Amino acid sequence: MPSHADATFVTPHLLRDWPLPEAGDSKYGRGQVLVVGGALRSPGAAMLSGLAALRVGAGRLTLAVGASVATAVAVAVPESGVVPLEETADAHVAGAGVRAASKDLSDADAVLVGPGLDDADEAARMLTELLDLIGQESVVVLDAFALGVAPQVTGLVEAFGGRLVLTPNKEEAALLLGRDIGDLADDIGEIAGTFQAVVTCYDVIASPDGRIWRTGTGGGGLATSGSGDVLAGAIAGLCARGASPEQAAVWATHAHAAAGDRLAVPVGPLGFLASELLDELPRVLVEIGN
Repeated sequence: MPSHADATFVTPHLLRDWPLPEAGDSKYGRGQVLVVGGALRSPGAAMLSGLAALRVGAGRLTLAVGASVATAVAVAVPESGVVPLEETADAHVAGAGVRAASKDLSDADAVLVGPGLDDADEAARMLTELLDLIGQESVVVLDAFALGVAPQVTGLVEAFGGRLVLTPNKEEAALLLGRDIGDLADDIGEIAGTFQAVVTCYDVIASPDGRIWRTGTGGGGLATSGSGDVLAGAIAGLCARGASPEQAAVWATHAHAAAGDRLAVPVGPLGFLASELLDELPRVLVEIGN
């Protein structure tokens, strides 16, 4: 497997030579995204992800969120359809409740699972349910609690390998790896091979065939609540448009970091909000040429 010394450095020039698929001429042609998450404690995570998917050009958005917040989410994100999911007595999204979104799961071009989930046991149950519910051609993006429990889910790689994207932070990457992170590029590459997934973590993107990319943009300002939800949603949105998992991860990781760089000028290197990244994403894509 290549080491960090073999990584490809991501630049606007590289991205222009790797153009995103042309956007379709209808909302279905631009791709359907389903985000599954949004428990009572953190419904905003699913909302940020969904809006990021739309900001990078996806055409149709559905948010499957806890029943207790579904109405508020529908009002806050009028661009989205909303599926209420059953909750436990402790107000966590119930894993088996994801069956309520069965049709959306089978129809979606990209399914993002995890933003706003907050119970590990229920997240594991949900992933097990999803093995048979997600369409055979859908790209699957796992984030947050859905990442931490992924090693526990029997059949995950067999079901989703080759169309799976993982977006861990370093703590979640350590859970996926089963040990502390050492060299980031080498370890993220190992996770990619183990799960047959494209993996993006900080400035490293790895594909299961051994390719490694590194971005040179972004900074400490991205280490803020909701920032990872924006990244995961942008990846799902680009996948829905027809980008391959590795292309979507490379483009979205660069655009996410470049959006942070843009905000660092008027706001400062620290203190900008994840929601402010959303407006910058389409501007970054235009600057690159897509």
